[in-house]
Amino acid sequence: MVTKKEYDIIVKRNSPKSKTYVNCIKAFAVGGGICALGQGLLELFRLWGVAEDDAKTLVSVSLIFLGVLLTALGVYDKLAKHAGAGTLVPITGFANAVSSPAIEFKTEGFVTGLGAKMFIIAGPVIVYGVSAAIVYGAILWILHMFGITLF
Repeated sequence: MVTKKEYDIIVKRNSPKSKTYVNCIKAFAVGGGICALGQGLLELFRLWGVAEDDAKTLVSVSLIFLGVLLTALGVYDKLAKHAGAGTLVPITGFANAVSSPAIEFKTEGFVTGLGAKMFIIAGPVIVYGVSAAIVYGAILWILHMFGITLF
């Protein structure tokens, strides 16, 4: 019979060592790299003479395109395997979350496969985002009715 203390020693000895610090550094570097890429694209578009608002839109479209392309090529998943949460930068992470199930289930057809599965991961995010926007908007409207302005 193994005692609890002996069991804990066996578990510690056989458990893989935690790589929390290394994983945090990787996530920070990759997430920062994606953000730096976005900033670089913004500066490039501005250098080409694109108006600031249009340049921001082009950056969003470019990052979404890159996220979907890297997902389709299987690169995004390999990057996420090493970078972890760093790949969850909202715009590229959302593009990956929408395109990944769509690509995986495309063989089941456009409606029952691609259409039905596309938002399997991203759907709850969209529902929460829309619901939160309605609640926050209602709160701001009520405050405005009482003459209270926050910004």
